[in-house]
Amino acid sequence: MRKPDFTNLLKVLRREKPDRPTLFEFFLNQPLYEKLAGESMDDTRDPLQRFGVMIKAFKNAGYDYATLHGSDFYFPRGEVKTIKTRSLNEGNVIKNRADFENYRWPEPDEFDYSRLEELEQYLPDGMKLIVYGPGGVLENVIDLVGYDSLCYMLFEDPDLVQDIFDAVGSRLVRYYDICAAYDTVGALISNDDWGFKTQTMLSPSDMRRYVFPWHKKIVETIHKHGKPAILHSCGNLEKVMDDIIEDMGYDGKHSYEDGILPVEEAYDRWGDKIAILGGIDLDFVCRGTPQEIKARCRAMLEKAEKRGGYALGTGNSVPEYMPHENYFAMISVVLGE
Repeated sequence: MRKPDFTNLLKVLRREKPDRPTLFEFFLNQPLYEKLAGESMDDTRDPLQRFGVMIKAFKNAGYDYATLHGSDFYFPRGEVKTIKTRSLNEGNVIKNRADFENYRWPEPDEFDYSRLEELEQYLPDGMKLIVYGPGGVLENVIDLVGYDSLCYMLFEDPDLVQDIFDAVGSRLVRYYDICAAYDTVGALISNDDWGFKTQTMLSPSDMRRYVFPWHKKIVETIHKHGKPAILHSCGNLEKVMDDIIEDMGYDGKHSYEDGILPVEEAYDRWGDKIAILGGIDLDFVCRGTPQEIKARCRAMLEKAEKRGGYALGTGNSVPEYMPHENYFAMISVVLGE
């Protein structure tokens, strides 16, 4: 229940030492939001009030911000069957040039962003919103084309691939341009999963040709408004970290897992060049004991104490299957409990 102060996260993103240990999470989950806020998100049909419950939950947990979409802007695709997992080949709607030209491309300017202004009434003093996107550049292209089909298309019709990436990327740039202009928004997350456990989803050269130029423009657009840009991207990105830091210019990087590179090692390697956010392995937080979780979190905070540039959280997000006592064990370290 401490007082929010977004300047602490800003210091982290500038690779400085915050005034106090700082939390960072991409998002939580509805049962946890309701538990933290002491209110149900199903009691009202008013979307603004639902966001208000979520903001209260973030505040009560000790965060200096709350995350949300800036609007309902998204790229429509076909039906996807999601049970416990999903195929990256389902729901694709663009298979050729004709499909591309017939696809009804959504325009960011046609959507309503008023929530970013109206939610000011729910924001406690010192707290800001962090806006994330409707998926990222690569994710949306894969959703529209299908992963296997995209791999074939790279060889069979690279011009079409470029046009699809341009259509998606340019609209995401505009989305972030609109969102970043609101005073309630303190930072923005570009969420785009790029890799598997062992490598990037496309070759580094193809990532640099099709994906990264649009991320560079997203960062430039966010920075134009004087706000930090955070990359949330899963997978093994070791071969493209220099691109993320030096070329794209992201201020912070989120999403780590022990099976790829533990966050402690990531901080040692890159913490002097980019803010390291979260990173306490999701599987570890789910399976570990509260005592083990507290010990690792304390050690990570001690590692970052002198240099700064780190905020504590999970390696990805907080799913419903995470035991609540384990989540509370993690954040209790920052709250001094």
